[in-house]
Amino acid sequence: MTQPATRRTVLATGAGALALGCVGCGADRNEGGAAPASPTASGSSAPPSGMAASPAAQEASSTGRRLAMTSDIPEGGGKVFKEEKIVVTQPKKGDFKAFSAICTHQGCTVNRVADGTIDCPCHGSKYRIADGSVAHGPATRPLGKESITVSGNSIHLA
Repeated sequence: MTQPATRRTVLATGAGALALGCVGCGADRNEGGAAPASPTASGSSAPPSGMAASPAAQEASSTGRRLAMTSDIPEGGGKVFKEEKIVVTQPKKGDFKAFSAICTHQGCTVNRVADGTIDCPCHGSKYRIADGSVAHGPATRPLGKESITVSGNSIHLA
């Protein structure tokens, strides 16, 4: 004999189905929306045999995805990469630094690098290009440091 479905049974079944449908929702997200390549035994991200590497994969190296060329970052200045939420600076020739592009005052994205500072358009905070420290408030905390590597003439996300 079957019993009529109760509200509790319907809700529990629906919650279980929803949980099952969301498997993979917490997977890592990459910018292309595609699943990340899994490393081969040699540690590279080579495509399966018979497949050509995508342009994005071709510009990647063992140090991460290419962000810019060194010539893109002016000496004594820098460049904001809004999509990646990173600022790369070159305080002195050949010395590249990277910081979060999120202002520590109220979370706005910085918008430019000028006159030796990384500038936030929201409330006027400025940070030094050499170390991300506060040059002018209202921010009181420095920008977070980010990891990059320089390989030849390319700057890569670490």
